[in-house]
Amino acid sequence: MSFLDRLEQFARSFWGRIAIGVLVIAALGGLLSRVNFKRDLRRVHARVLSGAPEGHYHEMVEQLVRLAGRQGGRIRNLPSQGSADNVQRLIAARRSCAVEFGLAQIGTELPQDARLKLVGRLPRYESLFLLGRTADAIRTFDQLKGLRIGLGPERSGTAELMKRLLADPDFAGLDLKLSHHAVAEQLELAARGELDLAVFVMDEDAPFIRKAVRERGLQVVGFPNLDVVARRLRWLRHGRIGAGQFDAVRMLPREDKRVLRVETLVLANRCPGRSETVGFMHVIGEEIPDFIRHNRNTANLSGIELDAAARNFFDKEGPEWLDEYLPWLVDVMPPSNWISLVMGVSVLFNLMTFGHRFRLWRLDVARVRLESDIFRLFGPTTTLDDIRTLPAPDGDSRAGILDGLARLIPALEALHERCRRESLSLLVPMGQEMAYRYQEDLIHKALAVLRDFRRRAAALRRWRAAGSRAAPPAPCGSGPPGSGRPSPVPWARAGRGTRAGNARPGPRARG
Repeated sequence: MSFLDRLEQFARSFWGRIAIGVLVIAALGGLLSRVNFKRDLRRVHARVLSGAPEGHYHEMVEQLVRLAGRQGGRIRNLPSQGSADNVQRLIAARRSCAVEFGLAQIGTELPQDARLKLVGRLPRYESLFLLGRTADAIRTFDQLKGLRIGLGPERSGTAELMKRLLADPDFAGLDLKLSHHAVAEQLELAARGELDLAVFVMDEDAPFIRKAVRERGLQVVGFPNLDVVARRLRWLRHGRIGAGQFDAVRMLPREDKRVLRVETLVLANRCPGRSETVGFMHVIGEEIPDFIRHNRNTANLSGIELDAAARNFFDKEGPEWLDEYLPWLVDVMPPSNWISLVMGVSVLFNLMTFGHRFRLWRLDVARVRLESDIFRLFGPTTTLDDIRTLPAPDGDSRAGILDGLARLIPALEALHERCRRESLSLLVPMGQEMAYRYQEDLIHKALAVLRDFRRRAAALRRWRAAGSRAAPPAPCGSGPPGSGRPSPVPWARAGRGTRAGNARPGPRARG
């Protein structure tokens, strides 16, 4: 007995059924245990590169950390030197997955093989501030000539942005003295006058900027014609810092200032799965209500392709129900792919059903065609029961009948084998094998009757050849002589007459 036979025997036994029931219950319990009925953020385990500890990016990610923690999620805020550093570290972590997400200013240059994904764009723009002790006096670009300007940390987004702006040929003759400093150090140097201007890219409401203007006495540079610079880079915007925005009583700044503005990008490498990406975006959406609307209604000018999970999140205006209740399932395949898979399986089953019905139809056509040949051989109204009770053919009709049987019986046997083979095909839906069994039963009955008739015909031929005086072989299931209805087969009726003519004559005949 093979292993499969023993397994089938065990499954049919009492203890086998108990074991199958236990396994089914355990599988259902395991599936239910993976359903997130609380719809919390326990699936979120993200590490995010933000920026300098004293910067706005770092503070914003800290708010996300607190929000995720209240809902069971875990986000680690990893400080960095800025946007360029975040990009390099995300690329370096593609294999180790030591970090998954990072913030970067739009316009930060990416290597060609970066393979980073855009998760979203924050709705609040970062402003480019040039702070200095006498910044109010600077109103045109030619006044920058020869100034000492701090660009921030060397690998920061601020430094990268300023280098791209100053690479314009219009600024080539300004003879600027550029240097790189940490954020806090740069602020101190500007406050002491060791730097003429210090460059910062931050939210206009960041406490760092407010403190620099209100407490350290730094002023903001404003160029009235700043819009002409913004037009040279398509992802740049320009805006206004209103007079008195930092101090309405002392009017700081004293007049409106025009500043450049840039978007903040949320980037990811290949490490986070769909559930983690959607969970992290959900945290951002709760902290920043305009996050979804901004990404849906404004153009992506970053040149970085939007992640598929992020696009679906924005299109649906939030996570789908599978993302909330079965996050592990969407990590295997996105919800849209699951729907496509279900539809594909449904179409496949329909095609299998069509193939099954077509083959069954062709089997039935072949069987009916052979039955028609039987009717032509034995008579149009002959049934299998009639053939079972017919006497064996004799005389001139015997050769034609035997030739017909020699053709019909192999054809029926081949059709029976074809029917059994096709009933085991994968095209047959579960539980639809009985249609083939019905065809097999009809073919088997016809074969049994025709084989018996052939056997009796062969026995009669042998009896004739031997010249035996014994009675010829009787048909299967035949009753007493003269019983039953008249046979529809001509040679059978002739045969009865012949046997009647050879019977012993009665008294009137002898007279």
